[in-house]
Amino acid sequence: MPHDEFLSLSDIRTLAHDALKGSGARGIQLEQAALAIVDAEADGLRTVGLGYLPRYCEHLRCNKIVGSAQPSHEQVAGSTIASDAAQGFSFAAFHEAMDDFHALAGAQGIAALAIRRSSSAGILGWFVERSANAGLIGIGFANSSALMAPHGAKRAFFGTNPLAFAVPRGDGRPALVGDMATSQVAYVTVKQHAAEGKPIPLGWGLDRHGAPTTDPNDVLDGGAMAPAGGYKGSLLALLVDALAGGLAGPNFSFQASLFGNNEGGPCDVGQMFIALAPTCFTGIQAGPGPFAERLEVMLSALGQDDGVHLPGDSRHAHRETAAAQGIAVPADLLDRIRSYA
Repeated sequence: MPHDEFLSLSDIRTLAHDALKGSGARGIQLEQAALAIVDAEADGLRTVGLGYLPRYCEHLRCNKIVGSAQPSHEQVAGSTIASDAAQGFSFAAFHEAMDDFHALAGAQGIAALAIRRSSSAGILGWFVERSANAGLIGIGFANSSALMAPHGAKRAFFGTNPLAFAVPRGDGRPALVGDMATSQVAYVTVKQHAAEGKPIPLGWGLDRHGAPTTDPNDVLDGGAMAPAGGYKGSLLALLVDALAGGLAGPNFSFQASLFGNNEGGPCDVGQMFIALAPTCFTGIQAGPGPFAERLEVMLSALGQDDGVHLPGDSRHAHRETAAAQGIAVPADLLDRIRSYA
């Protein structure tokens, strides 16, 4: 039986780089997609790291993602930047506009970045954490192709439409990073259960007839994801679609080609990001200021319950372990990824 192979983060970057390059990614598309894969693995999120890399490679090869795309952006209003991902990776489009986006937020106190003609956002926390690392509060919304049934419905209409936030803490502490799908769980989690032959808990998804199921294959074969918290998840998915699909991207979730196959051409989805500068709200122009101090008072009180974990804690801990010990990768996954190089 094949054994796992331990790879350093540097090894994983080379692996991802070679597979993406072999599939047609170039320049900023190659650089940022490889970085996103490495960061997902460092955070312990295999389903959107190396586990998702073959999907990216397939989409590059069928031109569902344009590997040579040149993203561009322009300031279209006082606090608003519009970015055109040019059917490339969302990571590349964000990176191309990031410095101007953050500078505008710092100067105005708030800024919005709308990315259109884009593809899957992968880990939405990846984007907003970059804003937090620049001293800003980052909020993000990303719509995706239809996978989730609205509350009370039987068929997929919304994407799993994630939203995320990141808040800087100051004094060298890692940012708070919250990232959630508006479905009960992420779609890739259901796919992972199916691949491993595991049932899913009741409430995660519906079969093709709209009935709750514990068989992940029922969800994947014409079924639908279930919204988180019933109607509350549906409301959040609607909000994400209005912002990321309506204001940013050309497509709402129900109009986008599916992320999960190689058909239909580019997905044409969008992402919307908002950045807030705490210093502008406090009147302090340098240093963490009173905001960070007040935040720590709350977090300290919250942490008095031993059962509470701050958002992002597990990611930060996994990063330290991954950097020191490397990451175990199944041999069959490695073989598949290497076949794209």
